Amino acid sequence: MTEYKTEAQKKKFYRTSDWNKLRQQALVRDNYECQQCKREGKVHVDSKRVEGERKTIELNVHHKYEIEHYPQLALVLDNLETLCLKCHNEMHDRVFGEQKKKKWDDEMW
Repeated sequence: MTEYKTEAQKKKFYRTSDWNKLRQQALVRDNYECQQCKREGKVHVDSKRVEGERKTIELNVHHKYEIEHYPQLALVLDNLETLCLKCHNEMHDRVFGEQKKKKWDDEMW
């Protein structure tokens, strides 16, 4: 079984045609909408391509069970969901531009 432990292994996987085909299937299945926003009653859809401009990235296809730990689920459609960049970063505990919430709310003595 293929492993996806290093950044190089992951990058190689995400450049494969198998991943690109499956990623497209997930986007179509999820109607090009962020599924987390949808669960929260919000709508976040993909950007539109404008002639002569580079398309902005709005959506990612997220592995619910990460390929690093579950390589056997790397190409399983049911393990994927479409997320906007904000929700995807929150899923991976990557918060930019704002202070991360402290794990403990203890007072300083």
